[in-house]
Amino acid sequence: MVKLIHTLADHGDDVNCCAFSFSLLATCSLDKTIRLYSLSDFTELPHSPLKFHTYAVHCCCFSPSGHLLASCSTDGTTVLWNIQNGQTLAVMEQPSGSPVRVCRFSPDSTCLASGAADGTIVLWNTQSYKLYRCGSVKDGSIVACAFSPSGNLFVTGSSSGDLTLWDDKMRCLHSEKAHDLGITCCDFSSQPISDGEQSLQLFRLASCGQDCQIKLWIVSFTHILARSMEDQLKQFTEDWSEEDVSVWLCEQSLNDLVDIFKMNNIDGKELLNLTKESLADDLKIESLGLRSKVLRKIEELRTKVKSLSSGIPDEFICPITRELMKDPVIASDGYSYEKEAIENWIGKKKRTSPMTNLILPSMVLTPNRTLKMAINRWLETNQK
Repeated sequence: MVKLIHTLADHGDDVNCCAFSFSLLATCSLDKTIRLYSLSDFTELPHSPLKFHTYAVHCCCFSPSGHLLASCSTDGTTVLWNIQNGQTLAVMEQPSGSPVRVCRFSPDSTCLASGAADGTIVLWNTQSYKLYRCGSVKDGSIVACAFSPSGNLFVTGSSSGDLTLWDDKMRCLHSEKAHDLGITCCDFSSQPISDGEQSLQLFRLASCGQDCQIKLWIVSFTHILARSMEDQLKQFTEDWSEEDVSVWLCEQSLNDLVDIFKMNNIDGKELLNLTKESLADDLKIESLGLRSKVLRKIEELRTKVKSLSSGIPDEFICPITRELMKDPVIASDGYSYEKEAIENWIGKKKRTSPMTNLILPSMVLTPNRTLKMAINRWLETNQK
């Protein structure tokens, strides 16, 4: 039996989202505001409505602890609110400036994901209010997002119908076309499925689409994470198959070379042994610029092989040089780089992030002393 107990009519335009905490109800609207109501009697709190956004508010959500509220808007911002007094704690601007369609907290409240209309997805550190990781999907807007109960995985759904699974390092673990006409919502079940194997953790995932379908998926956390580690190791070895090489070419935006490499049976071992002569004479790649790009990407792979074999932790490796950092600095994209490498990058008038390819909001570089000390400790331990 369902019984209507109350109706709220304070917003001046369409209401886009509502969310519960243990004691409050939050709502957000096209009227640019967020409103807070007490669950005890449905009265609006004295500091409500919350006003900051300059355009429509698309989504709002409480942190699992109920102490924080997040909202996101067409104005390209995701805002953290203090629900006790209605004050803004942080205004986090989507790096691309694109309208933000969805936001979700991780189960431990340490991260907040924000997905935008241009397909970018950002993980924010809710303690420092800084960008932690950034990624993007190939097509469509990010319109749905959900974290796994353990928080080590999250899923995004796009308006083009793609369902994408990420780990907490923003590595894409799986992506596929789930709904023909776009995804509207997705969520993980909070309860695992028992299959008799204590080492295997299975969870249900549901996705909804504009194709009038609801699809249920089984996600194997242990297998996916193991496969991610296996893929990461495989990425730096000679064990690639021809299909792996094709995938790598696509990831490097070298799609036009897939057929040429397949016709010449280029696997991982062959790839690492390619030279400028073999690219020109054997593979018949005429463009000097294209050959140079392929060689540059292959050299990056060789460097990764070297770093992996040396056992250097990945976070100690500069994303630009792929070598152990000696003087790490933090750029305005939140990532750490070797100082000389990022200075050279910026000096070549590249104002985009080497990691996200988005415009750097600032050219300021801050010494990462904590990382430098960690690298020095690692060197002392491993080079005795």
